[in-house]
Amino acid sequence: MHQDFSPEVTAVLDGVRDLLPTFRERAEEGDRLRVIPDASIKELEETGFFRLLQPKRYDGLEADPVAFYTAVRDIASADGSTGWVSSVVGVHPWQVALFSDEAQQAVWGEDTKTRLSSSYAPTGKAVLTEGGFTLSGRWSFSSGSDHCSWVLLGGLVFNEEGQVVDFRTFMVPREKYQVVDVWNVVGLRGTGSNDIVVEETFIPEAFTLSMGETGACKGPGQAVNTSDLYKLPFHSIFTSTIATPIIGMAQGAYAEHVEMQQKRVRAAYLGEKASLDPFAAVRIARSSSEIDAAWALLVSNIREEQAHVAKGEQIPLELRLRVRRDQVLGTARAIEAIDALFEASGGRALAEGAYLQRAWRDAHAGRVHAANDPERALQMYGAQQFGHKVDPGMY
Repeated sequence: MHQDFSPEVTAVLDGVRDLLPTFRERAEEGDRLRVIPDASIKELEETGFFRLLQPKRYDGLEADPVAFYTAVRDIASADGSTGWVSSVVGVHPWQVALFSDEAQQAVWGEDTKTRLSSSYAPTGKAVLTEGGFTLSGRWSFSSGSDHCSWVLLGGLVFNEEGQVVDFRTFMVPREKYQVVDVWNVVGLRGTGSNDIVVEETFIPEAFTLSMGETGACKGPGQAVNTSDLYKLPFHSIFTSTIATPIIGMAQGAYAEHVEMQQKRVRAAYLGEKASLDPFAAVRIARSSSEIDAAWALLVSNIREEQAHVAKGEQIPLELRLRVRRDQVLGTARAIEAIDALFEASGGRALAEGAYLQRAWRDAHAGRVHAANDPERALQMYGAQQFGHKVDPGMY
């Protein structure tokens, strides 16, 4: 089924697939605990999932990102929260690979199983100081932080005059930050997306990465991690990481809806079998097409970027903007499919523990992530088509 991937990567995908029934059974537990159960993280670790995008130098697989997205999609089809955490925590090894070798060694040198969470909104403050930066602040929505011992934090950099001179990602070890339990929400409840608080602490320059560099598809880590994997655009890899779980939720909702309708008898329509309702069939056809389109465009765009990198070519800005265009619309397509299926599923879909109501809640919670802001991404694509200047660092 995964003939395009290496045997090692195929084994990871097969291992993930074997876990799906278990993840589905634990979904309600994750909702109740407001965090992914430890057992699920341990099982994913044992399959090698968290190593998919990790450098081979540190026991990683340096896998095709499409393999990573495939695994995430499958996990989210069983439970949205587990899929979300798997995606955002699982993509971080890709970014760590762009940091200095010193920073990579600090994370993985003693334990290549080390995991990182993140929060990229620049709500904290970094001040230039000798040899690095003084970082402080509070960051929200750090999904999976309970399962991680490092965090990646976005921060604006200020000089002594109080002027903004850079926007960087700061790599911070667990002993230098607090996780504050604030995650009480209606969707993606199991993600444990709590706040991170950093009191004034020194972060060496080697443990930071300028978004100007990542915007140019560069990073000091490329000197030691030479795979084409690490030459892809940050915003293509990371925003696809946010869309993929929602596509997976839509696939799970589709499968659940079809199974329910095959058994359902509609009392309000004189005992008509739902499977014989032509309007129900139309909804299924439309929804399946929207889900397939979202996934196909995501894969196709990443493949096109990979082709440019393989030839040693700069990835065209138009393509990078197209990735974002299709990513936000892919999220929209998936949610529209879930909405259509949920509306047609009847009262049983509302029951606590039912997959469809959880997928509906989780998908709409994922929709509010900044990466899924459709107007901004679409406006930038359209502006570029009109010949207006667009900052490639944002895409």
